[in-house]
Amino acid sequence: MRTKKLLLNSLTSLLLQLVTIICGFILGRVILVTFGSEINGAVSSITQFLGYISLLEVGIGGVTRAALYKPLAEGNTTKISGIINATQAFFRKIALVFCVYVVFLVFTFKYISRTDLDFWFVAALVLILAINTFAQYYFGITYSVLINADQREYINNLLNTVTLIINAVICVILVNTEASIHIIKAASVGVYIFRPILLYVFARRKYNIIRCEKPDDEAIKQRWNGFGHHIAYYIHNNIDVIVVTVLLGLKWSSVYAVYYMVVSGVRKIVVAFSGGTEAALGNMIARNESDILNSRFKMVENMSSMIAVTMFSVTGLLLFDFIGIYTSGVGDIEYVIYSVGILMVVSEVLHSLKQIYHHAVMAAGHYKQTQTGAFIEAGLNVVLSIILALTLGLSGVILATIIATTYRIIDYALYLKKNILKRNYRDMVKRFVVNGLNAVIIVVVVLLIPFSATNNYIEWVLKAIPIFIISCVITVGVNYIFYKNDFVEIVKRTLSVFSRKKEVKQ
Repeated sequence: MRTKKLLLNSLTSLLLQLVTIICGFILGRVILVTFGSEINGAVSSITQFLGYISLLEVGIGGVTRAALYKPLAEGNTTKISGIINATQAFFRKIALVFCVYVVFLVFTFKYISRTDLDFWFVAALVLILAINTFAQYYFGITYSVLINADQREYINNLLNTVTLIINAVICVILVNTEASIHIIKAASVGVYIFRPILLYVFARRKYNIIRCEKPDDEAIKQRWNGFGHHIAYYIHNNIDVIVVTVLLGLKWSSVYAVYYMVVSGVRKIVVAFSGGTEAALGNMIARNESDILNSRFKMVENMSSMIAVTMFSVTGLLLFDFIGIYTSGVGDIEYVIYSVGILMVVSEVLHSLKQIYHHAVMAAGHYKQTQTGAFIEAGLNVVLSIILALTLGLSGVILATIIATTYRIIDYALYLKKNILKRNYRDMVKRFVVNGLNAVIIVVVVLLIPFSATNNYIEWVLKAIPIFIISCVITVGVNYIFYKNDFVEIVKRTLSVFSRKKEVKQ
């Protein structure tokens, strides 16, 4: 059952990320061309600034999931209700603090970003974009965490997928009617606000949450230990934007947003293949299934590595052609910058690989034990981003993230070896060496083939297909040579799930 849920979570997560990328490309291109780089950068930066309120979560989402694994495995409704009520009360306090933060941002964002846009134009945009975030905190986040902890991430994924598609259709229609950016974003809020409300209603009924049950604050007492992990994660995803906005300006924020949209989209696809991993590992740990835990983690690590190397190698080889086509007709700043693209790819592939180890540590609930490494990662990222932004510009900001992420991968790998998993240092080093070799072979082979330049999306797709096939073949070959038994096991377990589904239907 766990394997079936893991596969279902992974497939729906993959679908969600594909839809996210497609909708993001469409809406991003429409807004960029229709409204220009400065407004595009403003929307991106405001969204990121509003997201900084999540720093107040202090990692409670991960702590709540870890606390729920055991009572969910035991079917303990009373315990589940106590944990959920405590978490919900915490998130609603954040929602109220968020309101104060929004007021602050309304009056200061124009001056923080040094934009020439009208004050009331910016203020209205801040207020509109803030509504969705408030609804998430007040209604939906707690129940999203519960559903994911129960290995039912596919429910969240499908709901998000439908919402994205509806939003994209409405926004494109509004752009074609020459609606303002404010009306377009207000329409998006109207669509997205239903998502947290539906999650609230579904989870309350599905899990029979006892509303009058006393909040179990003791179960989530590690939330402050999870603060470091939350800070590190959030800084990885957001410090670049704030540094670029403040030190380099909104047009550079637009450049960063375009590259990040593409590369982070690929990262989300890679991570989607291991969707539900943390919940599955948490269930194994709760049941003390040590041997199964080690076996499944190794399988997920190998599968995720193969997917990450393949996808990001292809991304690096096709990125600049795509950016050139995507930003054609936008002349207020240069978008094709090789150093930015290459460093962004490296940064996100490292982040993807880090998530494999992060899931295992969080599943075990080892927040306090690993918080020092999280704070160091966050500190490195902030300090180096500011220093390198002033010397190397946008490329320097991304390089800072690469250095911080590399440190964290090493820290996680060493901790897992000593405290959670049965493995040695040689296995970890071998995995990274094989990944590097795999990527180099893909790049060299593709560069030796005389592909022609692309001038439109059709030509780009026709170029992308053979490059993707070549990359897949090389990855399969390399991993079959170095990890034959593990590779065969991955194939067998995947096929077994599909064969069981077929038997059930018959």
